Amino acid sequence: MTANRRATTRLRTLVGAGALALGLLAGSAPASAQGAAAAQRVADHFSGVKTMKGNFVQFDAAGNQSEGTFFMARPGKIRFDYSGSPVRVIADGDQVAVNNRKLNTWDLYPLSKTPLKLLLDRRIDLSGANIQSVKEGADLTTIVMGDKSIFGNSRITMMFDPSTMDLRQWTIRDAQGKDTTVMVYNVEEGGSVDDKLFNIPYANIRGGMTGNR
Repeated sequence: MTANRRATTRLRTLVGAGALALGLLAGSAPASAQGAAAAQRVADHFSGVKTMKGNFVQFDAAGNQSEGTFFMARPGKIRFDYSGSPVRVIADGDQVAVNNRKLNTWDLYPLSKTPLKLLLDRRIDLSGANIQSVKEGADLTTIVMGDKSIFGNSRITMMFDPSTMDLRQWTIRDAQGKDTTVMVYNVEEGGSVDDKLFNIPYANIRGGMTGNR
């Protein structure tokens, strides 16, 4: 696989046909009204987190592991930097870009067509989402969702700490039934995050883009 294809695969893993929370509940019944209300309470708490930074570990469908650091700022901004790799993924509120700094290539995708749109909104409103199940356990609160208007045929599962309502990990099952999991740790919420981290240099981007602006 070429470096550019690996970069595109990582983008799909994080924001399209493959990125966000662990523990897909195959065959689960649709969420009840009570479950939907519980999911919205968790989402409202997460919406209140305006900035976040920390570390992440990612596992793809083949079991390959990668890691790095991430930064988030609402609304619409997030960045993933992979350790030991020239690849980075940046969302600036409008587009999501994957950049291979070694090859100087960029791929752009509309933020509105990725799961990150839902997670990075100023307020996360789940009323229009297809909440497939909600499980409130002693260790984790698990929310399984699907929304064809945003995710295509993929399914997203988010897992939160039930005591703090903090996001801990996520998985997306893509249209081919493949799962990718991301776990976050050493997370700092509410601190200062440099807005320049989310800059995408549109004026300098030339050929090599395979995504859609």
